[in-house]
Amino acid sequence: MNGHSIEDYEPYVGRQQLTQLFRLAEGLRHLHFLHVNSTRTGGGVAEILTQIVPLFNSLGLETRWEVIEGTAEFFDVTKRMHNALQGQRLAFSEKDIASYRMTNTYNRKLLNLEAEVVIIHDPQPAALIEGRRAEQVWVWRCHIDLSHPERRTWGFLRHYVVSFDASIFSLPSFVQRLPIPQFMIPPSIDPLSDKNIELDPAEIEETLYGLGVPRDKPLLLQVSRFDRFKDPLGVIRVYQMVRKNIDCRLILAGGPATDDPEGEAVLAEVLELAANDPDIHVLLLPPESNRIINALQRAADIILQKSVKEGFGLTVAEAMWKGKPVVGGAAGGIALQIRDGHNGFLIHSVEGAAYRVRYLLHRPELRRRMGELAREHARQNFLLTRNLRDYLTLTYALLNPGADVVHL
Repeated sequence: MNGHSIEDYEPYVGRQQLTQLFRLAEGLRHLHFLHVNSTRTGGGVAEILTQIVPLFNSLGLETRWEVIEGTAEFFDVTKRMHNALQGQRLAFSEKDIASYRMTNTYNRKLLNLEAEVVIIHDPQPAALIEGRRAEQVWVWRCHIDLSHPERRTWGFLRHYVVSFDASIFSLPSFVQRLPIPQFMIPPSIDPLSDKNIELDPAEIEETLYGLGVPRDKPLLLQVSRFDRFKDPLGVIRVYQMVRKNIDCRLILAGGPATDDPEGEAVLAEVLELAANDPDIHVLLLPPESNRIINALQRAADIILQKSVKEGFGLTVAEAMWKGKPVVGGAAGGIALQIRDGHNGFLIHSVEGAAYRVRYLLHRPELRRRMGELAREHARQNFLLTRNLRDYLTLTYALLNPGADVVHL
């Protein structure tokens, strides 16, 4: 976890926002907070928790982070559940359901779930709700795109979600009909993390040299898990179309996640499609590669996030923070971040993405101006301190049900 204090964020967000956070925290210091998810490394949820849990504690709010344990079978089931909740037509056997339930039952006994406020992240640990105590407040935080879920899968998960005191979604379009309060909280990035801090140009050059990536031509980059919803194969096809007019390189950088067994199959397909092109660099990075990703994002001329489904897309906010316009799929939280034609471009196809990439490569001054607007948009809306403020405000709302005004 990071070792930053809340005071370290003043240069980025100003004193007024920090004062607000301290005032919000003051009335909650009698509470203990707990976050639970399915992996310690890999993916946006783990990254956010690595950053935000220390800030809870920095404000004097005692906060822990627990991670559920599960077999390969369990994570295969929950990966398919994740895909079904994002719209794929998938069926689940009685054995699959039993694996999900038994793993959550095991973790209810294994984990320390003692806290006044418990925040459960995504579907994998949702059934832990069956172990709640009456005096606790439990919140289900959904990070995925639930706009068009496969109905039977959502019906199964909904059985658990309705037992929570509230739910959190990243976008209004992800909200489902539920009898509990629902809140909108977009995810966030940490400007002080190794992935987002300023880097010396020499470190950027050294990183590219170590990865075997020359800077002799424009660099296109997508940073993501090797996941079908991130469409890495589509990104290669975008590059192939752009390459017909502009000589360039493509970097696909991603890493494994312990709760995503499908990643190896997608990576194999990517490597097969890229096999005969020396200007495609497929980088399988270990979990602690944040400075490498930072350097890649700062070196890239164009950053893509060609997702076809996306809960939020933290890599978009990361790229924007580094002053880069992003060409991103008009999916989920990407559309919340990119203002089309203002700080980046939203696309719906390989052809549309290739057109926008070519358009930006031919206009370096436009890239610079759009990048400046992108950074300011990220600063105002998607930094970690805003996410923390939203969690604290949510807690007040749940502790004061029905109140129109809460006095601090």
